Amino acid sequence: MSFTKPLSRDEHLRYSRHTILPEIGIEGQQKLKSRSALVVGAGGLGSPVCLYLAAAGIGRIGIVDFDRVDESNLQRQVIHHSSDVGRPKVQSAAGRIAEINPFVKVQPFQEKLSSKNALRIVSDYDIVIDGTDNFATRYLVNDACVMLGKPNCYGSIFRFDGQASVLCHSEGPCYRCLYPQAPDPGLIPNCAEGGVLGVLPGLVGTIQATEAIKVLLGIGEPLIGRMLLIDALDMQFRQLKVHRSPDCPVCGEHRSITELIDYDQFCGGENKRPEPQSPYDIEPTELQQRLQAKTPTLVLDVREAHEYEICNLAGTLIPLADLPDRMSELDPNARIVVHCKMGGRSAKAVKQLREAGFKNVENLRGGIMAWKEQIDPTLPNY
Repeated sequence: MSFTKPLSRDEHLRYSRHTILPEIGIEGQQKLKSRSALVVGAGGLGSPVCLYLAAAGIGRIGIVDFDRVDESNLQRQVIHHSSDVGRPKVQSAAGRIAEINPFVKVQPFQEKLSSKNALRIVSDYDIVIDGTDNFATRYLVNDACVMLGKPNCYGSIFRFDGQASVLCHSEGPCYRCLYPQAPDPGLIPNCAEGGVLGVLPGLVGTIQATEAIKVLLGIGEPLIGRMLLIDALDMQFRQLKVHRSPDCPVCGEHRSITELIDYDQFCGGENKRPEPQSPYDIEPTELQQRLQAKTPTLVLDVREAHEYEICNLAGTLIPLADLPDRMSELDPNARIVVHCKMGGRSAKAVKQLREAGFKNVENLRGGIMAWKEQIDPTLPNY
């Protein structure tokens, strides 16, 4: 956009700490008022992004999210309150933004971003902030931004570690330049399985919001061609130089991807519940029937000890990482049902055990969370 919108008297007062900065000034604040940003995901990363972009006076903020607020979100998704549990996240976020800054227009999209709607939604904004938590949507956002020429303020979090960069800019690489192929499904656990420090998305999301403002204003040195690595546990920040790949299929010299694809398929169906998780799956109801009938069954829990303390099925605990060295503790002739939190780690354990000669080993499909959902809702969630 080449035009700017004038500030009202109330806006001059609201943004006075911005306008006295020579790098921003009144002209810069008017520019922010004239700009728009699309936030993909109103979760851990999207929460601080929305809050700070709204406070900064971005004129129009779009929010894409099809999920609803859950109690387990509240530890890190600070835009939502306890009273919002059960509400669509876009409605909760839009309401909070309106309280923070009534001069900001919010456009909620209560839908899943897909190959069918991404270009339509993204095209209407000046910049995109990626607050997604899965690879399929991350690649989708990236490809849409490249095809439409929109900068992408990227961020990701896991446990105590975070990343941030500005991708899809004319001067730097895109996400596919850095990660040409998605990891195999289940290889990298998500935050639901691995956990995340509650303040980490606040730290990374605030960096994303900072970069978005810098790019929109054309000031400073955005994280273009640089990946910021954050270790919150040791509080260390490192930078890596990242470069555009000439062989990138979406932004390289010989592009093979010129339209949006099936991203679930590209990522191996990570957004879908695997069918099955293992060739030896059993349902929670079947395990319940065996236990009630007192059929000899060893329940093997391959989660970590701290997860076992939260909730368990009174089974034998051998974390997956320790399993190769502790197989001798198990009877190779016993009937064993392995479980973890959601079924991914236990599927790997079943494979290891069967390759080691255990013939009667099965995987509890969906893990202890499926057991909670189908059998025992009194179990704590985590």
